Amino acid sequence: MIPENVQITNDLSKALDKFFLDQQYSKIAVLVDENTETHCLSILSDLLPDHWLIKIISGEENKNLTTCEQIWDALTKAEFDRKSLLINLGGGVIGDMGGFCAATFKRGMDFINIPTTLLSQVDASVGGKLGIDFNGLKNHIGVFQDPKLVIVASQFLNTLSQRELRSGFAEVLKHALIADKKYWKVLTANDFESQDWQQHINHSIGVKSGIVKNDPFEQGQRKLLNFGHTIGHAVETVHLGLERERLLHGEAIAIGMICEGFISTKKAGLDTNELLEMVQYLKLTYGLTKIGKDKFERILVLCQQDKKNLANVINCTLLKRIGEGIVNMPISTGEVLDAIFYYNQLSDK
Repeated sequence: MIPENVQITNDLSKALDKFFLDQQYSKIAVLVDENTETHCLSILSDLLPDHWLIKIISGEENKNLTTCEQIWDALTKAEFDRKSLLINLGGGVIGDMGGFCAATFKRGMDFINIPTTLLSQVDASVGGKLGIDFNGLKNHIGVFQDPKLVIVASQFLNTLSQRELRSGFAEVLKHALIADKKYWKVLTANDFESQDWQQHINHSIGVKSGIVKNDPFEQGQRKLLNFGHTIGHAVETVHLGLERERLLHGEAIAIGMICEGFISTKKAGLDTNELLEMVQYLKLTYGLTKIGKDKFERILVLCQQDKKNLANVINCTLLKRIGEGIVNMPISTGEVLDAIFYYNQLSDK
């Protein structure tokens, strides 16, 4: 089931023409970073009415209030009003932060997202989660607000490196692990280089939208989508700013899925053979990045600040089996450390 505000298309021009035929805006701006300005803007700009360009610096480390101030300042100086439109052209950082800025500018203006990475197309394109990082805590400040439209255009995947594609693939794998064992078998029947991205985009959006429709504000089952993210977000954060050790989101989530899969065998009944099946495919696809002991304490602190937590207890999404997740499973810092030790020892084998 594809949400009404999401269009999956091979014809970006047609999708935009239809949208602007039905909408009237006083002003339009396009938000880009240096990467999407170079590789993606030329695909889009000639298809739009007259518009302003707002450019920010790419990277998770820049998804913060300082960058939001730059966006709000640009909108203010250009005299945008509540009948204006912001078009977010980029990956998850652009979509999260641009949407957050639009949703809060003068108490809210319309925005549309045109995700340009596989990660943002299969994950951030659905669900209306908008947010920024704060004091080193990922997505700590945010709101729920759906874009007016999301256009998922496969042509943007041609602008990506293999590493960026591989990062997005982690969310595709996650959707199968939490909700569709048959599709997990489809995915793992081929190596990364032989995947059908268009098929996977459709499947992932369908899985996520079905979950979000029943729990739009993450009170219960929507937390399934956080499998791999409690530990994965913490691992991603501790590697920010370390140029040689930096991890893309999907690379960190792959680590998180192995760690939380291990905890699942202790807490949720996941069969050890299924854990091994997960580990083998994730290891084949992402390799292994040993986590230094100097990062352990910070990872634990970040896990204790996770948004799903309640009453100072780390609440994690785990797997009962491949294709079936379970939410609100309390785990301890000791279990997080055990999982990291398990992950690290895989590289010694």
